[in-house]
Amino acid sequence: MPTILAIESSCDETSAAICKDGKILSNVIASQKIHEEYGGVVPELASRAHMQNIVPVVDVAIKNAGCKLEDIDAIAFTQAPGLIGALLVGGQFAKSMSLALDKPLIAVHHMQAHVIANLIEDPRPKFPFLCLTVSGGHTQIVLCESPLKMKVIGQTIDDAAGEAFDKTAKILGLPYPGGPLIDKHARDGNANAYTFTEPQIKGLDFSFSGLKTSILYFINNAGRSNVFKEELVATSEERKNFIDNNLADICASVQNRIVSILLNKLAKAAKETGINQICIAGGVSANSGLRNSILKMGEQKNWEVYIPKFEYCTDNAAMIATTGYYKYLAGDFADLSATPTARAEW
Repeated sequence: MPTILAIESSCDETSAAICKDGKILSNVIASQKIHEEYGGVVPELASRAHMQNIVPVVDVAIKNAGCKLEDIDAIAFTQAPGLIGALLVGGQFAKSMSLALDKPLIAVHHMQAHVIANLIEDPRPKFPFLCLTVSGGHTQIVLCESPLKMKVIGQTIDDAAGEAFDKTAKILGLPYPGGPLIDKHARDGNANAYTFTEPQIKGLDFSFSGLKTSILYFINNAGRSNVFKEELVATSEERKNFIDNNLADICASVQNRIVSILLNKLAKAAKETGINQICIAGGVSANSGLRNSILKMGEQKNWEVYIPKFEYCTDNAAMIATTGYYKYLAGDFADLSATPTARAEW
């Protein structure tokens, strides 16, 4: 019955969790509000905030779990991918604890952990399953044969779905983080009010750069067109009035297209693989439009759909702890030379 202490610090959330024999006993997350002032995550500020937060967050996680330092059997940490300065804070802290306590160290891939979030609580998918992993930096379809055997069978060739949400919010003048606000306004809008073309990308890969450009021209033209024509470019006042008068419909239409791009590829992957165990993961999996649409598609296609709790969708240490648990059972340990990296294949 191993007890795992996990640390997550890949971006702007400092998180620590305790997992005992595969069960999460605590999951503490400290968010960083300062980035709202800048309209996005500032790496240097994120690193400084991690240094301030990591000791109290780990302390609270251990206390909430009702255990002591000597009860810990291993320390897991996010090794990659993410902001290098932020990863270094968590990685160095984990290695220091590993050395001080003489406990094994477990290095975890952040995206693998997002997929594993579906195994934290019941009901759990059966293997093999497909997982649509969508976040601000990644969009992937992952074929999972076991907790530690996964293969990316489709991914974005340019921008991620989460970035498309956030950039749209910025174009509309919504504050950071904008993705959840798009979702909020979309609930009051008509998803068929405006049409955006779906990218024609072969295979199971995605593309969102063209969609972002289309949305930009659409707003710059005050809704008259989503292509660039100099004579259609609206004044700043016209754009503002168009957004103010149609915000809910714009958000609903944009969200509808992003979700349809994601689910059309997922449906293709399910058909090609013959797998009906379907999961979603990552920060964008908290989007209500995506959650509702995948459940609806699951009913139509006879899928068994699994969606993690909201707290396990965004960056959190519980998913790192659960991944660490499976790695512990497999004897997959790292040594003190393990180096955090901003990008890493898996």
